[in-house]
Amino acid sequence: MLVSLGNAKDSASCANFNEISIDKIHLDWEVSFEKETICGVAKIDFSVLEDTKQIFLDSRDLKINYVKYQNTDLKFTYSSNGVMGEKIEVTTPLLLKGTSGSLTIDYYTGPQASALQFISKEQTVDKKAPYLYSQCQPCHARSIVPCMDTPSIKQTYTASVTVPRGFTVLMSALGEGQSECNNDKTTYKFNQPIPIPSYLLAIVVGYLEKKDISERVAVWSEPSIIEKAHYEFIETEKMLTAAEEVLGPYIWGRYDLVVLPETFPFGGMENPCCTFVTPTLLAGDRSLTNVIAHEIAHSWTGNTVTNANWENFWLNEGFTVFAERKIIGRIAGEKMRQFEALSGWESRLTVAVNEVFGPHHEYTKLIPNLNGADPDDAFSTIPYEKGSALLMYLEQILGDIPRFEAFIRDYIQKYAKKSVTSQIWKDYLYEYFNDKRDILDKVDFDKWFNEPGIPPNEPSYDTSLMCQCRHLANVWINATEEDLDKPYFTEANIFNSMSSAEKDTVLDYIRQAEKTVTIKKVKTLTKLYQLDKTENCEIIMSWLRIGLKAEWEDIIDPALHFVSKYGRIKYVKPLYNILFSWSLSKDKAVKTFLKNKKYMHPITAHVIEQMLPKE
Repeated sequence: MLVSLGNAKDSASCANFNEISIDKIHLDWEVSFEKETICGVAKIDFSVLEDTKQIFLDSRDLKINYVKYQNTDLKFTYSSNGVMGEKIEVTTPLLLKGTSGSLTIDYYTGPQASALQFISKEQTVDKKAPYLYSQCQPCHARSIVPCMDTPSIKQTYTASVTVPRGFTVLMSALGEGQSECNNDKTTYKFNQPIPIPSYLLAIVVGYLEKKDISERVAVWSEPSIIEKAHYEFIETEKMLTAAEEVLGPYIWGRYDLVVLPETFPFGGMENPCCTFVTPTLLAGDRSLTNVIAHEIAHSWTGNTVTNANWENFWLNEGFTVFAERKIIGRIAGEKMRQFEALSGWESRLTVAVNEVFGPHHEYTKLIPNLNGADPDDAFSTIPYEKGSALLMYLEQILGDIPRFEAFIRDYIQKYAKKSVTSQIWKDYLYEYFNDKRDILDKVDFDKWFNEPGIPPNEPSYDTSLMCQCRHLANVWINATEEDLDKPYFTEANIFNSMSSAEKDTVLDYIRQAEKTVTIKKVKTLTKLYQLDKTENCEIIMSWLRIGLKAEWEDIIDPALHFVSKYGRIKYVKPLYNILFSWSLSKDKAVKTFLKNKKYMHPITAHVIEQMLPKE
């Protein structure tokens, strides 16, 4: 159904969603690990918004056998949509405004389906069976089903998925049982009764085990790591309850987690009913579970109320970071919420603006122009941190935290199951705070939305936890070579007593210092804090970046091993960037990428390929 308000356009989709709106999709799929394809039928129920004789759908590398309407074959053609794949033009009889109908499309996925990664059993943890998972955000659902691949359209879906016996299937929907077939296969059935945008369509197939955390929460993983995953995410129900306090009732029924293979390109993906998470969160001490708070928050901001297009991505991610930190504040205290927010401004927002893009780059705008661009190429921390900072700033200047939290809940309730633009959100902000228009009028929303670089206003922060991090970092930054032999640099208690986020901040301050740390300093830091022995991937990442910046030759191989093992873009992109730019590591890094490319998720491979050094 067309749920976009305000006549939004989506440059990433060629669908005629202002004439035709998809209401429901039924998928009848069979997964083939031998051919590495999904084949089957999609039945698409639609409503007619304006008289038309055509339906335009998004596609990427799909092989279509036929399209039927009322049991009659329809003509269809493909045409290129540039970097976004193909446009499927289906010629129909005259469809009258106010009527409805359905298309039946028989097809199979192509070998370059950008949403799918088929993994050999050797790439899995248990090495017993192959594995499949999808990643459809932002615009990859079109590679597994012909659809209107835009967040302006939301549809319910049902699915029937047949796989070889012994495999488990999970989807972004509620499971409705399974049945054994006569040919050593099993069919799983699913139902998602709440309308979702296409990017939230998801599937995972593998040898999986489940362990319950609460009545509505469970974790899934390969059997050998299920206990570790269960321990790591045992507090998920507590987080979900805290989220309900901040955001309102949870409407999706179940909240399950599935730990994916190491190639997964993101920290997490908020697929409804079944969040996908990276195994890089399995630190052994629950220190990285703030990612779970983030994915939980998406159940409201993103999944229930959705950005109408990818230019307005901050309405998904900025709101979710803001809500995630509210959840953390409920659980770990307000000081930790403030610390995380300040860290986001200093370590992520300013780094993205000044180091990744440059202060005048289009992609540092809160609402960038993505016309003709692949939204994947614009992906960064900007919409996350700039968006969150705007909300925190507004909360502070409006001066009533409980009322601002109530505004967030009312906004979610008012626009539930809809897709919105920044203008719609801003209009509702003014409507809700009608008595404080004089305060809102002083906010330069045009600069916040449309100017590149650092935002015009910075929120106020409690700096008490951050000051401790800065102090310890400055001790290391300002230490001389002779100082490193003093007793202070043989005592790790202060660092060891810090939270994971605080430790990472200390290391990030050291990395960002204008005064490059010496190799001796990196070696001392490594030995004292045992940075080469930690299981915490955030700490490992910061350590590797410090060592590479210092041009410590011994750290090249650990860095190459890390980018070969994990596919999380947050890690591999900055590491490859440094490895490609240092003459001593450049050739090794290029060879490593080219060797591993075929094993990487297509999204990750695409991102790194854009960075390869030009000859």
